[in-house]
Amino acid sequence: MPRALGFDDQGREVLSFLPGTVVGTARPWPGWVHSDDALRQVAQWLRDFHTAAAGFVPSAGALWRNETQWRPGLIIGHNDAAPYNAVWNGDRLVGFFDWDFAGPVTVEWDLAFTAFGWVPLHARHVVAAEGFTAFAERPRRLRLFLDSYGWDGSITEFIDIVRQRVSASADGIRRAAAAGDSTFTRMITNGVDADLETAVTELGDFPEV
Repeated sequence: MPRALGFDDQGREVLSFLPGTVVGTARPWPGWVHSDDALRQVAQWLRDFHTAAAGFVPSAGALWRNETQWRPGLIIGHNDAAPYNAVWNGDRLVGFFDWDFAGPVTVEWDLAFTAFGWVPLHARHVVAAEGFTAFAERPRRLRLFLDSYGWDGSITEFIDIVRQRVSASADGIRRAAAAGDSTFTRMITNGVDADLETAVTELGDFPEV
């Protein structure tokens, strides 16, 4: 992950760059994004990160963009470890950037949104545009992801967590837009929150066959 280098003269935090390549903004994404190997690497990276973060206790009164208060049993999760925030060196995962939504969450909450992006579990029309149409493979890929992470709960239980997490993301986008954040207003205009709600609805029929 990027290293913290301090603050600039305007009070902004300065981070190091991760060397490598990203998927970029063009669609569809490169085919390797949806490979089993990428899925394993992401799950293992997330497990190692969660293990490293488990012992961290933030200072009292620490503020988080996601408005969550830390308490024992939570970790500081990335909260958006998606393909568009990953850096690769060839076919090897270097790490993730865009930590502005990092904050206190349960392990399952962070795991759920990562699976949502990489299995992928987003709405069919969204992932089809990204280049993934092997919908019948999603139950197998989800189990592979969870096994690679080391989470041994049931698929049904995990999908329920994913649906809750995605609904919370849609609600957060709407709250931020209502508060006047222009970035989230554009997301509403582009239908991002509606797409997330579509994904929640479609996941009600998971697993797909």
